[in-house]
Amino acid sequence: MPGISNKDLSEGIKRRAAELGFNICGIARARVLGEYGPRIRSWVNAGMNDNMGYLARNIDKRIDPVSLFPDALSLVVAGLSYYSKVLQKDPEAPVLSRYTYGRDYHEVIPEKLNLLLEWINTVRPGTGGRAFTDSSAIAEKPWGREAGLGWQGRHSVLINKSIGSFFFLGILILDTELDYDDPFDKDHCGNCRLCIEACPTDAINDNRTIDARKCIANLTIENRGPVPEDIVPHLGRRVYGCDICQEVCPWNKDLKLPVTPEFTIDKEIAEMSLSDWQNLTRERFSRLFGKTSMSRVKYEKFMSNIEAATKSGNR
Repeated sequence: MPGISNKDLSEGIKRRAAELGFNICGIARARVLGEYGPRIRSWVNAGMNDNMGYLARNIDKRIDPVSLFPDALSLVVAGLSYYSKVLQKDPEAPVLSRYTYGRDYHEVIPEKLNLLLEWINTVRPGTGGRAFTDSSAIAEKPWGREAGLGWQGRHSVLINKSIGSFFFLGILILDTELDYDDPFDKDHCGNCRLCIEACPTDAINDNRTIDARKCIANLTIENRGPVPEDIVPHLGRRVYGCDICQEVCPWNKDLKLPVTPEFTIDKEIAEMSLSDWQNLTRERFSRLFGKTSMSRVKYEKFMSNIEAATKSGNR
């Protein structure tokens, strides 16, 4: 009995990905993304990775899937929306980035990708694979473009015409040939510069990269020390991450997307007042955020962010 064709398997992978909750899915042939190497090195050499030393290491690995999975032949790239219209209710409360809502995506997406790999093995037994999402040396946004999912916007985030840019990317590297999508070769930002103009700290460069030394997201998460004094007036009550550049993007206006259950904000968190945040205990912090992506920041750092953001008010 003949095996399933690459075309039929690829179509099946996309159907199964949709059943697992992914909003978009594309497939790329494994290759070295050599054209991205100089750009990444230039960004690192300029110090724009700030204290994120891991971004300066293993640059060759980030653009070569074989270095991460020796038998790599194909990459399945899937996007899972975290967009939500249900936000925090108190207009005076410290603001969390939407991506913090619900369960930690570092757990949710690999679970779904591994289920996808299990399905692949039911129709093409013996297929090997490895799942990645923002947790290893792999250039996710370039692979998203390579798999035909969208283009890198001026704010550096991948944009898809159907679901905007509020989505996580997950990659499943496989040791089997598939039917490949064409790389996305258009740029639908046009002359729009809304994200650049809206960034309160001028962190968005003209070459679609971010200067992490100025970026509120980096300074409230990755930076272990207090938010720099010159940044505090620009926080606008943001204490973990920043969505400004995505909120003003026209491709994120009037999105009509199904809710991703795993990324729905907890009712207790949504209803917290400014006073609740200011008096947040270590125990409550652990209970509310221990299973979210916010678990990567320490309690002391988070409370320092709240103090800084309270000073910034709505500026």
